[in-house]
Amino acid sequence: MDNRPIGVFDSGVGGLTVASQIIKRLKNEKIVYFGDTARVPYGTKTRETVTKFSKQDVRFLLSQNVKAIVVACNTASANSLSALKETFDVPIFGVVEPGAEEALRMTKNKKVGIIATSSTIKSNAFQNAIHDRDAEVKVFAKACPLFVPLAEEGLWDDEITKLTVKKYLNELIYKDVDTILMGCTHYPLLRGCIQETVGRDVMLVEPAKEVSVALESYLRENDMLCQGEEEKEHSFFISDRTDMFEKICEEALKKKYTATEIDIEKY
Repeated sequence: MDNRPIGVFDSGVGGLTVASQIIKRLKNEKIVYFGDTARVPYGTKTRETVTKFSKQDVRFLLSQNVKAIVVACNTASANSLSALKETFDVPIFGVVEPGAEEALRMTKNKKVGIIATSSTIKSNAFQNAIHDRDAEVKVFAKACPLFVPLAEEGLWDDEITKLTVKKYLNELIYKDVDTILMGCTHYPLLRGCIQETVGRDVMLVEPAKEVSVALESYLRENDMLCQGEEEKEHSFFISDRTDMFEKICEEALKKKYTATEIDIEKY
């Protein structure tokens, strides 16, 4: 038994889509969430910078006495997960491996599209994770850097978003992919526009659900699940005030929360 909370961090507020899946699956667990809203997006930055930021994020969460950490940010998972595991003595979970495994389960024609930030695509993390498991799968990767600011601005069903999604994804439609892995926590907020563009026959995969499954399995196997039936009060922190936190929080978690602003540079 371990009643300490679970830490989750993201480059912004997109990681709330991951936090929501963890909260749904692990109802007895408390979540401490940090969104680095002062430095979003991570996807346009170098691997070195992403790793530096990610280490600061982990140090903050450890100051909150968390028992495990989920790197909700796909860019951080793709570029910095190994460095984080080498640096910190705490169970750390990324989103790349679970996302790749789910995409392989979903595809029927073995043509998988990956959409993510430029940094995540350049890392080849998702591509390698898929090919390590099935070398016969054809993978088509497409960087969609404008999706993050559109999501952060709450333009989830706006006309400019629909045009942007179409411009980015026409290439994948032409490749006849039957599965698209959304390799960024912000992208599920645009799920409606993305699904409308690619059609109902294309399966959209978001790694969040599979991450929650892996997390639960680890905590159970190591006797680290929280005991008690009462609903937990989750904590949310951001590095810069943003009006979008409450809107996206309500969209992802179906409940209103407030976030505390902290100085991440202290960590």
